[in-house]
Amino acid sequence: MKRRYFGTDGIRGQSNVFPMTPDLAMRVGIAVGTIFRRGAHRHRVVIGKDTRLSGYMLENAMVAGFTSAGVDAFVLGPIPTPAVAMLTRSLRADIGVMISASHNPFEDNGIKLFGPDGYKLSDDIEGQIEDLLDQDLSQQLAKSDEIGRAKRIDGVHDRYIEHAKRTLSRDVTLKGLRIAIDCANGAAYKVAPAVLWELGADVVSMGTEPNGTNINLNCGSTSPAALSKKVHEVRADIGIALDGDADRVLIVDENGTIIDGDQLMAVIADSWAADGQLKGNGIVATVMSNLGLERYLKSRKLALHRTKVGDRYVVEHMREHGFNLGGEQSGHIVLSDFGTTGDGLVAALQVLAAVRRQNKPVSEVCHRFTPVPQVLKNVRVVAGQPLEDVAVRQAIAEAEAALAKSGRLLIRPSGTEPLIRVMAEGDDRSKVETIVDELVNVIGSARNAA
Repeated sequence: MKRRYFGTDGIRGQSNVFPMTPDLAMRVGIAVGTIFRRGAHRHRVVIGKDTRLSGYMLENAMVAGFTSAGVDAFVLGPIPTPAVAMLTRSLRADIGVMISASHNPFEDNGIKLFGPDGYKLSDDIEGQIEDLLDQDLSQQLAKSDEIGRAKRIDGVHDRYIEHAKRTLSRDVTLKGLRIAIDCANGAAYKVAPAVLWELGADVVSMGTEPNGTNINLNCGSTSPAALSKKVHEVRADIGIALDGDADRVLIVDENGTIIDGDQLMAVIADSWAADGQLKGNGIVATVMSNLGLERYLKSRKLALHRTKVGDRYVVEHMREHGFNLGGEQSGHIVLSDFGTTGDGLVAALQVLAAVRRQNKPVSEVCHRFTPVPQVLKNVRVVAGQPLEDVAVRQAIAEAEAALAKSGRLLIRPSGTEPLIRVMAEGDDRSKVETIVDELVNVIGSARNAA
């Protein structure tokens, strides 16, 4: 069943337009506070945000919602998403909230929710929240003497900085490395440069002057060209590009070449396997990860387990099957030994540790495999179910047979937009492009016929 509010990563939309209005944010606070109000103890929520202008509005609305439900609100201010997950556990909170639309432009915002264990909520609990949001919540409000209190918590940046530093062995130092870091004018603009500097690096920072409207604007992991230029300009050894809430990372090598999440997962997998730290004898990634990664891991006698798109599904598979490394091609990398969700900065530190260990340029350390040509195109769908069309199903079967063992085909509806995504990859680029174009045409024709 299609849900009204929650998508693949919480609630997200354009600020001050349904559903991202202060009214809904307050109702989310009441609904979530009601569901997690268990037992007689004082309940608490930690609320973080990125640097979007609308964050002030939504933060205050959520504080009002939670306190009216009898939950004490600990307000963190701008801080990375993984820090909110970590502090939810550290402060023994009943719920954690991150107000962010991640890599989206500033006009958008979102609400991500974490349980007391620091993990994102299950589909079942999100369903319970949805049910409450459309009901009369007046009966859920706390009595006058049980209304929650709100206070801003100091020192949370220092807690996260120390947490990030402790993910490295004591013998690892970044002294002698010049690191350019792009914080996307987002949530990590204070903490990320501080971590690198305290570990000994010569740090060149950019994207550290948020003004409420410049988050992810021509910077960060969604626009890494700016960092690539900076690496050349300052002759940095490596560039690190985070996104607006710092749960994603891309790397730029000393030549300005951009390195995606698939390559980074291969680097960390190799490093951890050599140390005997890799659990599950492999990693977990989504169906979008490149076939080249799968082949490379197989050559190292490591497995690649795939899930549907969305970091929450990667994490669920990791937890269920005992893996400690997983992620997405986009740079959303989960290291479960250190956290419960993607952490761009901590993932970058593990890559830096591998660079230090091998004592080679980043271009050598981080180029583990040659990606298989991959082509992705979208078909907009207004109505109907073109994937159920007989002609479409026949075309898909023929495409799968044509690729056989030389490639891979993936066709899926988008979880956030009215699109059908058509992706194919294989050793012969021209063949892959032809297959995708033909499928797009067939699906488009079925859509128009409907």
